[in-house]
Amino acid sequence: MARVIVDAGHGGFDNGASYEGRLEKDDNLNLALAVGNILRDNGVDVEFTRTEDVYQSPSAKARIANELGGDLLVSIHRNSAIEPNLYQGVQSLVYNKGGISEAVGNDINARLALVGFDNLGVEERKNLAVLHQSSMPAVLVEVGFINSDEDNRILDNNFLETADAIAQGILSSFVNATNTAKDQEEERIYSVQVRVFSNQGNAMYFLEELEEQGFQGFIVPMADLFSVQVGEFDQVDDAMKELSNLKKSGYEGMIVTLT
Repeated sequence: MARVIVDAGHGGFDNGASYEGRLEKDDNLNLALAVGNILRDNGVDVEFTRTEDVYQSPSAKARIANELGGDLLVSIHRNSAIEPNLYQGVQSLVYNKGGISEAVGNDINARLALVGFDNLGVEERKNLAVLHQSSMPAVLVEVGFINSDEDNRILDNNFLETADAIAQGILSSFVNATNTAKDQEEERIYSVQVRVFSNQGNAMYFLEELEEQGFQGFIVPMADLFSVQVGEFDQVDDAMKELSNLKKSGYEGMIVTLT
């Protein structure tokens, strides 16, 4: 069973952003708990970095997630602009594009757009400790702007729908696939797909880069595309460890099966 770590951003003396008495840390915690409960109701193994109003540094949040042995970390936040009502919409942040983190972020954003939020897409952020210090795929979801009256109206009027959109995005893009893989791991060989190219030469160049970093990779042709993959494993847990090693070296990826 996939284990998802749900993080409520900020906490304690760290209020995060604020607007007219509204504190980001409170919205984050309420959403994180609701998302986690929905995931649990769907049979997911869920852990929280915090369940009450306590302070944790971003590095501490990543460390807690690592110690809990998560397969995916989702950190819940609200965005803020330099002026009220300047921007609105949801955005997901990842350490690297091109892997499972981006897929999860895109799925969550798309479902939140159905609730009524504008979809601002997925963006790379290299300087966020909760992303680059986690040993698992990680996504930071900015659930609207706290100083946008429209985003606050959407969240307040559709709180459960918002939490469900985030949970269903996680279930659809990560949990169901991971659980299926674990259920069938005795019958399959697993690899980590790191990147897909439309040009074979670019795929070969990237493979050389991976091998220079000590990873044993290969290229799998897929119709008109070329998938650069690393490792062949009998157990999905071993593939997860290789995915973690890739993350530490600055690469995103996703577990796939070899047929």
